[in-house]
Amino acid sequence: MSLEFRQELKQSQKLVMTQQLRQAIKLLQLNRLELTNALQEELAQNPMLEEAVSVQENVNNPEALSAEEVQKTVELAPDSQVSGDDPKTVAEVDWEEYSNNFDSDFSFSKEAPSPDIPSQFDFISAAPGLLSFLEWQLSHIQLDTTDQTLAEFILGNLNAHGFFEASLEDISAHTGCTREEAQGMLRLIQSLDPPGVAARDLRECLLLQLERKGLEEDLAYLLVDEHLDALQTHNFTKIAAKINYTAREVRNAFGVITSLVPYPGNKYSNEQINYIVPDVYLYNLDSEFIIQLNNEGLPQLEISTAYQNIIKDKDNKGSDSKAYLSEQKRHAQNFINSVHYRQNSIYKVMKSLLKFQQDFFEKGPGYLKPLVLNDVAQDIGLHESTVSRITSNKYVHTPQGLYELKYFFSSAVSTTDGKLVASEAIKNRMRQLIQQEDSNKPLSDNSLAELLKKEGVKIARRTVAKYRDQMKILPVKHRRKSC
Repeated sequence: MSLEFRQELKQSQKLVMTQQLRQAIKLLQLNRLELTNALQEELAQNPMLEEAVSVQENVNNPEALSAEEVQKTVELAPDSQVSGDDPKTVAEVDWEEYSNNFDSDFSFSKEAPSPDIPSQFDFISAAPGLLSFLEWQLSHIQLDTTDQTLAEFILGNLNAHGFFEASLEDISAHTGCTREEAQGMLRLIQSLDPPGVAARDLRECLLLQLERKGLEEDLAYLLVDEHLDALQTHNFTKIAAKINYTAREVRNAFGVITSLVPYPGNKYSNEQINYIVPDVYLYNLDSEFIIQLNNEGLPQLEISTAYQNIIKDKDNKGSDSKAYLSEQKRHAQNFINSVHYRQNSIYKVMKSLLKFQQDFFEKGPGYLKPLVLNDVAQDIGLHESTVSRITSNKYVHTPQGLYELKYFFSSAVSTTDGKLVASEAIKNRMRQLIQQEDSNKPLSDNSLAELLKKEGVKIARRTVAKYRDQMKILPVKHRRKSC
């Protein structure tokens, strides 16, 4: 067998990820706020894009946007007028200098800074946290150099909840002080606000708060000091028998304990709150559901008429500026097409969800039906992965509340009559049963399974336990108020 080089032709089919396709996929994955930033960035980078003066009404109803209408939206008529400079008065731009700062292959997806990178505004506008509050209190106390070093070490080892994560030995080893000096500085910081700060565990945190209230001789102090683990079962009768108190007295003391703050540092957390802006609104008007995309604040893009006239100007034939603008016009058209495709796809998915889950939107979470991505994909003629991208991190405001689009996809559980019910509907029913239970005799997982079985839902006890854990509901022994 001999090895040799030779040329041969081969015909094959394969999917090529063009720049426009990649851009459309990126836009599909963006939520409402990210889309706004992407549009603003593209406006700033592409001179052929500008914000439309008037917003067409049919943009809010992408169902009416056919492929031909989308193309008409992209390619403006030659005689359309846009407010701005007269094309005849537009000065010749030094495009060579401009292109030095502009990438013709610019894409917001690769040029936009990572969302994890902190902004300068994160530093100048951050609210004071727990550490700043404690340092402010210590600034009013006369501390020598040694005490200041001890205080800095202790403050530096507080976690977000306000607990001290080191030990007295660590303080001594780091600062060279004695154990008594470390204990004294730790007690000093524990005397600051908020009560319970710098505690080494939950027990010490609660004891410090009871001491601040002057309840060192109270039954609540004894319960926290010696019977904290037993309190988790809420078996007040058994605890009372051990310490020679009545169950009522133990229950009253437990009420004092529950009024304390288990994590004193949380109140001073300066973490930013992320607000959700819905991508779609669903209204129920006269028993008819209306779908409306949230276009508020989104710039409506169009091709610049002024620069289009420069391209059409026969006097600029063969100029670098004309070639550059022609290329940017192509990018602008692709971008506008991608935006319309995104909005149109979200509308189609929401319309399909309304068809499958209409009972939910009319009656509530208890009527959620089993649904998978493939059901919606086949209904609207899109690929399952596309539907997954569209529903990820997108929210809809409905008459039943604010939900992520992913919420409406749920696995199925069989009923005794052979029908299927969504797992989310079962969770909602479990939550209702637990809210209605007797606090003295809460429902066990077996009891919940039996009640659901009587309602026609076949579900195992372990599945009930799994759903309960997913809903972050405590087990029965921790929900019991009294034995």
